[in-house]
Order: sequence, then C-alpha cells, then structure tokens
Amino acid sequence: MFSNNDEAVINKKLPKELLLRIFSFLDVVTLCRCAQVSRAWNVLALDGSNWQRIDLFDFQRDIEGRVVENISKRCGGFLRKLSLRGCLGVGDNALRTFAQNCRNIEVLNLNGCTKITDATCTSLSKFCSKLRHLDLASCTSITNMSLKALSEGCPLLEQLNISWCDQVTKDGIQALVRGCGGLKALFLKGCTQLEDEALKYIGAHCPELVTLNLQTCLQITDDGLITICRGCHKLQSLCASGCSNITDAILNALGQNCPRLRILEVARCSQLTDVGFTTLARNCHELEKMDLEECVQITDSTLIQLSIHCPRLQVLSLSHCELITDDGIRHLGNGACAHDRLEVIELDNCPLITDASLEHLKSCHSLERIELYDCQQITRAGIKRLRTHLPNIKVHAYFAPVTPPPSVGGSRQRFCRCCIIL
Repeated sequence: MFSNNDEAVINKKLPKELLLRIFSFLDVVTLCRCAQVSRAWNVLALDGSNWQRIDLFDFQRDIEGRVVENISKRCGGFLRKLSLRGCLGVGDNALRTFAQNCRNIEVLNLNGCTKITDATCTSLSKFCSKLRHLDLASCTSITNMSLKALSEGCPLLEQLNISWCDQVTKDGIQALVRGCGGLKALFLKGCTQLEDEALKYIGAHCPELVTLNLQTCLQITDDGLITICRGCHKLQSLCASGCSNITDAILNALGQNCPRLRILEVARCSQLTDVGFTTLARNCHELEKMDLEECVQITDSTLIQLSIHCPRLQVLSLSHCELITDDGIRHLGNGACAHDRLEVIELDNCPLITDASLEHLKSCHSLERIELYDCQQITRAGIKRLRTHLPNIKVHAYFAPVTPPPSVGGSRQRFCRCCIIL
C-alpha cells in the first residue's frame, strides 16, 4: 500500500474526492510526508484545497521568502489561515506576492517577522479585503502608514495585534478605527507613544470591542480609559498592567458600563484601592481572572467583596499585596467561587499569610496551583496538610535554610533560597 506503485489498493478502491477529504485533516508535516509516497499521492497532498490552514511555527522557522511565494502560488485562493510567526527571513517582497495570490486570506500571523515594513500592510490593503485577524506584534518598523492602509483596504478587520510597534501614535489609531469600526480585539502592549486621545478614538468608533490590551502604555490615564468604558459596553477583557497613572475612577467606570467584564489585569497599578474594587465586584459578576499584583493598597476588604459577588472567579493574583491576611483568604475560601471554580491563586510576597490560609483553601476542590514564594510564615508542614486534601495541586514555594551558612573570611556570605515545587 505504501509503495511507489500508483496502482496501490487504496488508490484503486477510494475515489480521488474521498482521498482529498482524508488528506484535508492532515497537518503540514504529514502532508509533506504523504507527498513523497507516490506520484498519485504527491498530486493529492499538494492539492491547494488541502492547504487552507498553514502554521509554520512548529515546522520550520528559518524559511526564506521564496518558500512563502511558492506556498502562495500553490494554495492560491484556497488559503484562509497562515502563520509565519517567528519567520525572520520573510520580507515585504515575499508578502506582496503572497497577497496577490491569496486574496481570500482571513487570518495572518506575522508576529516577530521583523523584516516587514509598511509596504506589507499596503499590499494586504490592496489585495486582501477579506482579512479579519492580523498579528504584527514586534514588527517594529510598522508605523501609522500601515494602520491607514489597513483602514482603507481591510474593512472586515476584527482583531489586530500591534504590540511593541512603538512608532504608532494616536494618528495611526485614529485612521485605523475610522475604517475598521468592527474591531473586537486590539492589542497595543508596549505602544509607548499612545496617549489618552488614542483611546478616545477607540471608544468613539469601536462599539464591538471585546478585548483591549494596553500593558505598559505608560502615558494612559483615567480620561482615556473612561472613554473606552463608556463607548465599549461589550468589553470582556482589559489589560492595563503597568499603567501606573490610573485610579479607582477606572474601576468605577468599568463597574458602571462593562457588566460583561471577565478578565481584568491591573498589575503594578498602585493607586487602586478597596473602594474601587468594591464597586467593580458589585457590578461585574462574570469576572473570571484578575491580576492585582502590586496593587499595594488593597486589603482583605477586596477579597470579601470578590467572595460575595464574583462566583465565577478562576484565577486570582495577589502577589506583593502585602496587606492581605489570613482573614481575607478565609472569606475567599468560603466564597461562591471556592468549591467549583477557583483554579489558581498567587500569593507571592504576602508576608502576613500563614498556614491558616492554606487551611481555608482546603475546600477549593478545583484549585490546581498556588504560588507562595517569599511567604515567610508558610511552612512545609502547612503545605503537606493542604496536599492531603488536594493531592493534585501544584504548590510553588521556597524556604530559607534553617541555619545560615557560616561566614567565610569574617564576612557573611549570601545564600540562595531553596526552591521547591510540591
């Protein structure tokens, strides 16, 4: 059956249409192997209809532009989804040829393709009007011109990732949203030139927005994010980690305007307090993931509100929230989310947490992982007792040696803590 004889039994018994259907379920690597079996299978495996979705990330990342050109010529209008993530050798010329040949492309991932410039987006704008998802993260040569081109030629665009494209400014965002008002997901992580005015354009033109990532957009303040909350009522995921200028006004605006919010990441936003999180918890009952790392002003009061009003909470990071105590964890462990929902809780560098907190978490039967680095009042015995109730849980912690190592030459030596994963 697996010889070079094109008269093999499988080729005689099954019609070409059925063989093509079978081949359509194979990945890139398997298709290439099948193409070497026989001349008949070569024709079947390389049929354009089998190459509607291609991801080269796990196959080969050092490809040259000519490979992309050859793929585009073979696949033509069949290709709907292509990932070239991390393909550093692919440049504008290859992607122009690709755009000309694959005009039905809907999902294109160019994350980390650092050679591409605005010329690629110009080509996509000219030939690929059906494009819905585009990932340009870490393509640092991208400027406002790319966003203007996408606005003019890709009106169906729903998801755009331009994280770390730090040449983009408010002018590019303004041009983008005027032509792509159907945007549902926008990733702007590390776009350090963006100001509140850019968010005001998004809030005014993108009512369908569901996901917004603004991590480390350091110039963003309450004014811009409040506009987002008021204009994007369907918002479900917001990352504002590192936006240190924001205050409780944001949490109030989210609570009043975005009841569908499921994910909130506000790590290192040290001005946020219990007052804001109380408003948020009382209005956003669908919260599933919260990253509150280094929200240093919050106390057990926030955990009490979450335990009462957020029954779907699955992942909670409280690392470096140094005012959290065992009492807050007790309320969380008795809350609506505890028994069937809570999967991950991170408590690194919470100095007031003791083994009592672990006792309160024993009833969290869905708990998969707990982080306890630098919780100096947590003991090995406490962790062991927790594992008797939750045998599959992963506990990440480390402990200082009981006795410091002896000094050498009259000076105390630095020593490493012992890291354990139980």
